[in-house]
Amino acid sequence: MELRDIEIFLVLAEELHFGRAAQRLHVSQARVSQAIKKQERRIGAELFTRTSRTVYLTEVGRQFRDDLRPVYTGLHESLERARLAARGITAQLRVSLLPFNVVDLHPYWKEFRRRYPHWGLQVRQATFTDVFGQLRSGAMDVVVPWLPVQEPDFTVGPALCTDSRILAVAADHRLAERDSVPLELFADFPHSTALGLPDYWEDTYLPFHTPRGRPIERIAAADNADELINMVGMGEIIHSFPGHVTRHWGMSNIRWLPIPDLTTMTFALVWRTESENDLIRALADTVRDLGTFRF
Repeated sequence: MELRDIEIFLVLAEELHFGRAAQRLHVSQARVSQAIKKQERRIGAELFTRTSRTVYLTEVGRQFRDDLRPVYTGLHESLERARLAARGITAQLRVSLLPFNVVDLHPYWKEFRRRYPHWGLQVRQATFTDVFGQLRSGAMDVVVPWLPVQEPDFTVGPALCTDSRILAVAADHRLAERDSVPLELFADFPHSTALGLPDYWEDTYLPFHTPRGRPIERIAAADNADELINMVGMGEIIHSFPGHVTRHWGMSNIRWLPIPDLTTMTFALVWRTESENDLIRALADTVRDLGTFRF
């Protein structure tokens, strides 16, 4: 079985939708269907049940997924290690960012690479769903979330940056002409949330109640920042962000407004204590040596 066909099966097993799987894999739906039919012929059983509205795994499909996933992951990691070794890189550190990877943060990554040319550094934007699960599953080595982080199995390292808070609203929203927006007014409009966030941590970013005790409503879950800003631009929600997003987004349909009664945010390195290694310690030392950046 070709590696690409294995990948197609595993992605479809996650998405359970031929269109979304094809989009994620950057192939046609026909290519996805062809790969699945080929695997089903080889196995001699259906892997998915298809109806006009739903796609779901059969019992054979679930067993195949569970057996195949660790094999595929191990093979993919072996190939990646071989590619790195061919470039003289002996290990790689994977970092997942909640703040945008704006140019102001690049000195940390450049200095780490200068000090440790034999190690690779992969920096990626985090999704919002189950952020801490990325560490616990081993998908990432370090996450850069906002503080505080109070997970007993995590170590909180040095801070990279601190930032002010701003509110994003659609340009035609009735708040758009204000000079600033107090937190109390947040209760008058819908907001968004993400799945799998600890309550204490979500409350630090967007409180569940205003200073007078009124609830701040969350109407939808977003997986990433692009989803959030699209909902804001469509007028479906208003949403708070760290101020540095204005360096990433220049959008004529969005207004950015100060929030005077929300405190600044601090973003820091966080890793799973049991997984601490020389690469993580080296990145932490690099950040400490360069100090905390203030946007």
